[in-house]
Order: sequence, then C-alpha cells, then structure tokens
Amino acid sequence: MTSPTPTPQAQARARAGEPGLAATVALYTLARLGLVAVIALVLSIAGAPLLVALLVALIVALPLSMVLFRGLRARMDRALATASARRSADRESLRAQLRGDVGPPPTPTGDRSGTADGAAPIGAGGAERSAAAQGAAEDRAAEDRAAEDRPGA
Repeated sequence: MTSPTPTPQAQARARAGEPGLAATVALYTLARLGLVAVIALVLSIAGAPLLVALLVALIVALPLSMVLFRGLRARMDRALATASARRSADRESLRAQLRGDVGPPPTPTGDRSGTADGAAPIGAGGAERSAAAQGAAEDRAAEDRAAEDRPGA
C-alpha cells in the first residue's frame, strides 16, 4: 500500500518547520488553558475559593494571553490564511471542472470507458453538460419523483 503524496503546501510547511492549522490551534488552546490553570492555582493557594479563583482566572487570562501569546496568535493567523487560500484554490479548481474549463482529474485506473453502473461518462458522445444544466436535470428528476410519491397523482 502506498502512502498519499503530500501537498505542496504541506511540503513547504515541513521545510519551514511550521506546524499545520490543527497543531497550531491545539497549541494556542493549550497555552490559554494552561494560563487559566496557573492563575486559578495561584489564587487558590492565596486562599480564594476554587470557583471564584476559576472565574477570576478566566477574566484575567483573556487580556493577559493577548500579550503573552502574541507569537502563537501570529502563527495561528498565518496557518488560517494558508488554509483559507488552499480551500479557495480547491474551490476554484472544482468550479472550473464543473464549468468544463478544464478536464477532470485523471482516474486511478486510467479506464475511462464508463462508470460502475454501465452508463456512459458525462463527456462521452458529445459536449459536456454545464453545472447549471446538470443541476436543472437533477431538479426535474427530483420533482418527478416527488410527483409520483404524492397521493392521487
């Protein structure tokens, strides 16, 4: 079994030594929770009841984490921007494929003779249908099915 090929973004991140979005968010979350725990512990040791210590720690940790974890927030912003750009590029690529501007991605087996149910592929024997035409055909089929299911129709 072969391992999946890493994306160019993942390869660039690995070279830069920067973790992905999930790891960055997890690290930032753990840092903030750790700060709340430390403040609550200090207040509890000072004699404050545990519930009061936790509530005060939550309030104090918010502005304090903005100052203390500035670098982590900047790294998280970069990871979010990278993930957003990648999703936008993927979305545009998919839209281009649906419009018929570019060909579909290659099939794993290289067999383009038909689909699993024996029907011809979308582009076989003529021009490919646009996404709007395909959506309209699906809507008509759904309306036909709904009309058949209605009593007295």
